[in-house]
Formats: sequence, C-alpha cells, structure tokens
Amino acid sequence: MKITVDRIKCRAHRNCMTMAPDVFDLDGEFKAVVLDPKGDSDENILKAAKLCPTAAIILEDENTGKRIFP
Repeated sequence: MKITVDRIKCRAHRNCMTMAPDVFDLDGEFKAVVLDPKGDSDENILKAAKLCPTAAIILEDENTGKRIFP
C-alpha cells in the first residue's frame, strides 16, 4: 500500500500515530510522516487513515495506483 500524507491538511491530531505508531510519526513541523509503510497491517493503516479528522492520509494500491482511501 502506498501511503501519502497531505501536509497542508495535516493538523497533528496524532490519531494516526495512536493507531499505527510504527508507521506514522510527527516531524519537526508537527506534520505526520510515514516511517515505515509496512510497519503495521493494511487493516490498521486503513483504520489510522479513517481516524484522521482532516482526511490527510491518502492510501493507494501500489500495483494499480487505485485510491483506497479517502
């Protein structure tokens, strides 16, 4: 799964870090970054994306490029 964080939408709510702490972290600008896209199950990564109140996490299928979320 390809994970992209829209840095304009990210507001550092940290919900993604709570759900998938091995995948997400905050950088020096308090924006979410992807540490390891394989750091958790696809199911938990999807849950983390859905928990983002600003829908800043974009998930795509690596093979097809098809958007999974949002």
